[in-house]
Amino acid sequence: MKKLLFVLCLFFAFCSFTKVSSQTIKSGEKLVFAGSYNMSGLMTQLAQVTMSTENVTTAKNTYLHLSCELSTYSKWDSFFKIRDLYESYVNPTTLKPNLYKRNIDEGGWTKKEKYVFKGNTVNSTSKKRNRPETQNTFSIGGSTQDVISLLYKVRTMDFSKFKVGQTQSLMIVFDEKQIPVTLKYMGKETVSAGNLGSKECYKLSIGAKTDALKGKDKNLIWLTADNKKVPTLLKFSIPVGTGKLTLTSATGI
Repeated sequence: MKKLLFVLCLFFAFCSFTKVSSQTIKSGEKLVFAGSYNMSGLMTQLAQVTMSTENVTTAKNTYLHLSCELSTYSKWDSFFKIRDLYESYVNPTTLKPNLYKRNIDEGGWTKKEKYVFKGNTVNSTSKKRNRPETQNTFSIGGSTQDVISLLYKVRTMDFSKFKVGQTQSLMIVFDEKQIPVTLKYMGKETVSAGNLGSKECYKLSIGAKTDALKGKDKNLIWLTADNKKVPTLLKFSIPVGTGKLTLTSATGI
């Protein structure tokens, strides 16, 4: 469960190299997922992931605030309590990030991060539990984004021309470093999409040079095959087990 949100972020990362459609992300959206983990052979619901959007206006600009929150259900908190919040402030049209924040509390281990994007340069601050705050400046590629902005950019992409087996490669920034990611289009399948009913979806497989993922074509995501590209189901395989995220509610889309 500790790497669950990182896995979720990686599932969307390939989209920065795919053709962009006219679809835009609106303020006021809310997607809720049930997070399950395989415990002693049984898939058990342990946590909730909530993704939401809202407009934020400053003296100079208007941004789209993207939020992704992971919380274990209260009955599991005594076993392993998680309260993670990831946020990104992006250009409402291009989804290019200006500010990224990460605030995590996983079993008492805490970490806070802030990235300020300036072109291909990121100025970051980081504070881990019982350690001094650190500052860093590092470079990223022109199409590299923070993980949360990519969670939403996927829904502006056009998958209609993809062929089964087609792959994409890119870089995603996480923990002040870029991580290579490779994805493969697996075709279409119909799956349950919570309050949206059954939906035909694009099925995608992901691989990355990280120890967070395990197995070939074991990490999968299903996105509705329409202009919304709503994530409906995610299955992941990590070194300590397997699990899934299932969409339970989608509003404001």
